[in-house]
Amino acid sequence: MIKVTTEAKTRIASLMQDDGYDIATDYVRVGVKSGGCSGLSYDLKFDKSQADEDKVFEDNDVRLIVDKRSFLYLIGTTLEYSGGLNGKGFVFNNPNAQRTCGCGESFSL
Repeated sequence: MIKVTTEAKTRIASLMQDDGYDIATDYVRVGVKSGGCSGLSYDLKFDKSQADEDKVFEDNDVRLIVDKRSFLYLIGTTLEYSGGLNGKGFVFNNPNAQRTCGCGESFSL
């Protein structure tokens, strides 16, 4: 399960609308890929359809899809949004990450 905070939902809804997606019917695809200074990095994009092997979740009225491989790395993660002076943007609060880089966009287990 992946959680979505209210702040993240608000920002996701706005970005989806700007890009021609509908938060009620389309998905936020969350994934993990190789790369970044800590070895793995997060991937976040919008999608209109899901694949057969995707896991589907809904939290705070946001529909999320995660591929099977990424799911193992993201169990228990909370997607947050920080729009303050530091300008971080989306933040993945991942309890599985043992180490993260300074920018918070990559991690290792």
